[in-house]
Order: sequence, then structure tokens, then C-alpha cells
Amino acid sequence: MSSGLKGQHAIVTGASRGIGAAVAEALAAAGCNLTLLARGRDTVAEVANDLVQRYGVDAAGIAGDAIDAEAVGRAVRGGTDQHGVPAILINNAGGATSVPFVKESRTHWDETLTANLTSTFIVTQAVLPAMLKEGYGRIVNVASTAGLKGYAYVAAYCAAKHGVIGLTRALALETARKGVTVNAVCPGYTDTPMLAGAIDTIMEKTGMPREQAIESLAAGNPQGRLITPQEVADTVLWLVQPGSASINGQAVAVAGGEVM
Repeated sequence: MSSGLKGQHAIVTGASRGIGAAVAEALAAAGCNLTLLARGRDTVAEVANDLVQRYGVDAAGIAGDAIDAEAVGRAVRGGTDQHGVPAILINNAGGATSVPFVKESRTHWDETLTANLTSTFIVTQAVLPAMLKEGYGRIVNVASTAGLKGYAYVAAYCAAKHGVIGLTRALALETARKGVTVNAVCPGYTDTPMLAGAIDTIMEKTGMPREQAIESLAAGNPQGRLITPQEVADTVLWLVQPGSASINGQAVAVAGGEVM
């Protein structure tokens, strides 16, 4: 299935761990050359170097924040000089911390929307013109089931991810006849470092043991388990195939049936 991706240039944000690292590995295994962007210089460089060694692709790990337009521009230009015009963009940067809405500060609200929604806008705007010029591209935005439903105590995150899905659908219509597809994947609770932080918070606030805290989150999945980063990466890999040209403007839930 992935043979059509060999030699394509893929950009992945938030690529140093969790879903981003899993997506980067899936793309490397399919033969893509990679520009990986993340805030942690050493960590993203280690991910890139590991993929080069294991899969024989060309990969560069670049330190930069996806909300910094200048840093993003430099990364995109550098990646294009090294690997050619990007054919694939995976917007994965973002994160969440929980807070009751009545205690939500304007600072936290703005930071959450910027990290999850504005970052997607900034990176996509930096990459899309070249895709349109080439007449080909695959953009996948990593949203969340929080973009399809509500969750208590993460109002800002829900608002941001709903925004990501709205952006996905609007942009998909703009590019529908130009060879570029735009889709979103919406993981449920996924076994990542970000979720580990949420589990720690639950334990601290409720006194639950770790296993019970994990079960409380997994209970929302009808399969009774956490999603794995690899499952999300496999869905992304399907959406970026040349043969997935008719899949456009979709928000694909990867959540065991939590959202239908």
C-alpha cells in the first residue's frame, strides 16, 4: 500500500514523541524523506537520526515551535532545498491541560488555541502554496475526538480541536480541484506522554491508583482500551496515499467506536 510514497517529502510537526514520532516512523518505513519539527532540539534530532539508520531515508530533525511563523518558514525552506517540494504535511503539534471552565484564564485559553489551532494555520499556510503549484498534496491534521464531542474540564482544547476540524473542512473545499486533499484524524484517548500527564493529574486529584485512572479514561472507548500511536499512524498512512484522492474533508475517528 505504501510503495507509492517512496521518495516523497513529508513534513511532520510535533514529531519528537507520541503520535508524531509514530507517524514519522510509518512514513519513513514507506520510504518518505522527512522534515521533522519539534521544540526539543536533541529529542527530534534523535528521532530523525534513528529513522535514517533504520530505514535508509533522508530525515532532518529541526528544533522549532509550530506557532513561530519565522521558524516554520525556515524549516519548510530548508526541507524543500534538501528533499524537494513537500507532498505530505502532518500537523500534529499541540497539547492540552485540564482546568474547570470557571477557573479558565485568558492566558491558558489563548495558549491552548494557539498551540493546537493557530499552529495548524501557520504551518499549512507555509506549505500549501508549493503543493498547489505542483498540483499535488496530502495534508492530515491530527485533531481529536475532542473536536467531535465535548469533554469536561478541557473546554479550550475542545474549542481548538473543533476549530481544527472546521479549518480542515473549509480548506478541503478550496483545494478539492487542485490535487490537494485535506483531512483530519481524531484519536480518542491514546497511550502517549501527553496522556501520561493527564493520568498523573487524575491520580493527584482523586487519589486513584494508576491502573484505575487509566481504566477511567479507557472506559469511554467501547473496546475498553487506550488507542495506540501506531493505530493513529496507520490511519494517517492510509490518508496520504496517492490512491486516497477521493478522501477529502473528512474527520476520521480512531477511537474504537466512541464517536460514530
